[in-house]
Amino acid sequence: MRKEVIRIENVASPPSPFNHVVKAGNFLFLSSQLSVDLKTNKILGGTITEQTRQALENIKFLLDSSELKMDDVVKAVVYLRDTNDFEEMNLVYRTYFKKGAEPARTTIQAASPIKSIDIEIDVIAAVSEE
Repeated sequence: MRKEVIRIENVASPPSPFNHVVKAGNFLFLSSQLSVDLKTNKILGGTITEQTRQALENIKFLLDSSELKMDDVVKAVVYLRDTNDFEEMNLVYRTYFKKGAEPARTTIQAASPIKSIDIEIDVIAAVSEE
């Protein structure tokens, strides 16, 4: 199985040593997404609702640019700075997936190294064998 770095047009190179999207076999691995403008790497911050929405919009954009959809996500990991934000995060998160077909998920408390960031989400998506 070969690793392939997927370059997405109009997405700035990350400021740290990682890639946003890597394909290996029939899986697409996305780095954790947060409340950032992918075109400029500018941190956007905001409320937990705004940050969750931006992180999921980034994931949706990276998947769409890789010819996949949110329905292709098989695993998600949500990193929350404050577990008191769990319910607010879930209100936004659930709108991005079809009820009953949500991916497997782990949610853990973890502080981002970026002070104004309260949530990061990473996903693994399945690539169809067509």
